[in-house]
Amino acid sequence: MKTMKQKHPTHSFRLIAILFLQLILCIWVHCALGFSTPGGFVTSTHHHHHHDHRQHINNSNRPACINKREPPQLFHGSRSRLSHKPTEHTSTTTLNLQYVPSLHLDITPVEAETLAGPFFGLSLFPYLAFLYFLNVPENDTPKGVTVGFAACLVFVFLTIPAAIAAQVLYGVSLADSDWLHGSAESLLTMTNLVTVVAFRQALRGKEREYIWNNNNKNYNNNNRNDKPSPGVVFEEENTMPLSATSYQPMTILVGVLTLLAGLTALIPAAIWSPEVHTPYLGGFMDVSRDWVTFGHPEPPNALSIACWIIHISSLVEFLVAMGFAWRWADVVGNPKWKGLTWGLLPLHSSGITACTYHLFYNHIPILVALQAVLTCFGNTTAAYAAWRIAVSNGWRVPSDSPLSFLNYKDNDFTTTSTTSSSSLVEVDNEEMNKENEGVSVSFLVGFEDIGDALANDNDYTFLLKLFVGCGIAAYVIKYGELLVDFPFVANPYMGLAFVFVPSALNAFKWYKRSQDPSFEGWF
Repeated sequence: MKTMKQKHPTHSFRLIAILFLQLILCIWVHCALGFSTPGGFVTSTHHHHHHDHRQHINNSNRPACINKREPPQLFHGSRSRLSHKPTEHTSTTTLNLQYVPSLHLDITPVEAETLAGPFFGLSLFPYLAFLYFLNVPENDTPKGVTVGFAACLVFVFLTIPAAIAAQVLYGVSLADSDWLHGSAESLLTMTNLVTVVAFRQALRGKEREYIWNNNNKNYNNNNRNDKPSPGVVFEEENTMPLSATSYQPMTILVGVLTLLAGLTALIPAAIWSPEVHTPYLGGFMDVSRDWVTFGHPEPPNALSIACWIIHISSLVEFLVAMGFAWRWADVVGNPKWKGLTWGLLPLHSSGITACTYHLFYNHIPILVALQAVLTCFGNTTAAYAAWRIAVSNGWRVPSDSPLSFLNYKDNDFTTTSTTSSSSLVEVDNEEMNKENEGVSVSFLVGFEDIGDALANDNDYTFLLKLFVGCGIAAYVIKYGELLVDFPFVANPYMGLAFVFVPSALNAFKWYKRSQDPSFEGWF
């Protein structure tokens, strides 16, 4: 049979990527770039009970080479953004370029939260649209995948009381109270875990469906005049797992995991009277501070190992889910699903931003605002990607509806493919024979980070190996960063580099994959 030709992602997301960079630049210019008034640059007059997080470093414990450095004015505790004294000229029509500072990213935590608030609030609406378009019947999206993405709302709403508790009990942000922070973030790990497991099960179901169809086709071609013998032809029923056809299994899993996450916060609060920096799960995986005699002293707000595992696993699970969405496009014969991978990229960058913020011990507040922008933008691109999938599968709004503008009229935007087994991407007989011998086809391998080694694992060993790998990474990050200087210098430019460099490489990898399906990437 003729192999279906796969389409490359449209230019839409390349345009969106450019607009996104422009949006970030505009926000920074508007919020972080100050211009002097005729009397000089206005000093901020914010007064609040938070301590200045940028002054957390004990200079006496730092190496002499660092103590002797004169930190740039950008990181001084003074709220004055320029060291120049105001001038006496009073012109109101011209701008003295002497007082135009360079790009300024040094803002207080309160200013960062003020910037972030509207973006976090607005991000809810495109995410609801994303869930709606993802779940339209025309898409035949695996039900468990929808439940996984929808479970993110549990994380969003239950994080609010956790943040309030951190503020009321200790006067700090949620990120600075490890036991509350870990309990809340475990809900996000739950969301990604459910999505990955559901996607993985659905892909395996499609594999069984594909094998069944080909075995039936081969049997019928070889035995056209014979009556089929019982047991020779694979049974078609139960080909797809229950998690792909029903919401119930993954909904129950979400409920159980949410209860466990809640207990990790409620039990310490009721029994142990935890303090602000009490480690998540009692820090049972942490190395005793008395044994850590190397490098810099660890700040009290450093994440525990268990909390780091949650953050790292969330990133990896999300990458796996993006990879499964890309594979799903091949399996169902609809390249618009690859657009979902592109649409989720800003959300993954948002996760990288959160981890970078913790890497620098929560002392680069601009990253909080950046994460909010990335979340809002990512939810929007995800909604757009899900809309493209729905339209390509034949979803339409009634022509007399006020929302009829959502109906795309370009014939090139639709696809004649369906999500039935007949639309699967054809593979040659050699690959099919390998399947029958127990070797998975390439589209079932998953994401390149995990590779072939985990492709044939069941869900339990898959997750076990995933979390073991994340645990090793957590130890390397938590104790390895004590040996270097940069995490103890709140340099926002370095923080941004930690966000945008891996994000750019990730985007370029998927671009290369769209041009060359055999390209495996670097991470």
